[in-house]
Amino acid sequence: MSLLAVGLPELEAVAAALDTGRLRPPVSAASLAGLVEGSAARGRLARVLEGTGDAVLAAEWLRCVAAERRRTQAYADRVELVWSGPEVDGCPSRDTAVIVRDLFRQAKRDVLIASFALDYGERAEALFGELAHRMDNEPALAVRMFVNVHRDKSTEAEPVLVRAFAERFRGSIWPGKRLPAVYYDPRALAPQGGPRACLHAKCVVIDDTRALVTSANFTEAAQARNIEAGVVVDDVAFAKQLRAQFDGLVEAGMVRIVAGLGGGA
Repeated sequence: MSLLAVGLPELEAVAAALDTGRLRPPVSAASLAGLVEGSAARGRLARVLEGTGDAVLAAEWLRCVAAERRRTQAYADRVELVWSGPEVDGCPSRDTAVIVRDLFRQAKRDVLIASFALDYGERAEALFGELAHRMDNEPALAVRMFVNVHRDKSTEAEPVLVRAFAERFRGSIWPGKRLPAVYYDPRALAPQGGPRACLHAKCVVIDDTRALVTSANFTEAAQARNIEAGVVVDDVAFAKQLRAQFDGLVEAGMVRIVAGLGGGA
């Protein structure tokens, strides 16, 4: 039987009353008057405690329920739905583009960005312009990007394709003078006919404190028009764990840095 109708302070107040002897089993709805608001809530709690003859055990159980409620609420306060596309009445969420801008503005030391696709030109300026400006003016701010560099139907060698991507990145993706370190998964450039994989992750981590994991790429369509879902997590342990996954790829040589895009060079 659900106790959601009974507030957290009320659960704790009933536990305290049982501890002090102010409330004694058997607990009835009438005996909860003054401790629990609303007849429906009093009735639910009385039915849950029905048959409980031990005040100490009943109080301890209520304290456990209250503690779990507090832990659940604390976790909920750190996790928030992020959404792109049409909004639905009664379903609160934060806009993807707004969250991304907030994260970029809050970063003090480092920003990690992962995306399968990137926009070019004016749309890239809108996505990265503010962060690029901060990088140019704040030497302590480091930015790393993990992106998918792919070959489509090209038969060119990997170095040629990576060099072409670097030129596009400098010319039409990143709007600042100081360049971030950019990494790619070489498996996406495997020769035609061979097994391939791609860097498909989309996320942001700032300062090992907050992280966004989303289905949305760093494109205007994904962040403003497509139906995309994600979650922003205010949790140091989670942010560190996510960042460590990418660090591990770098350390193991499973991703390679794009030559000429070496982290502020």
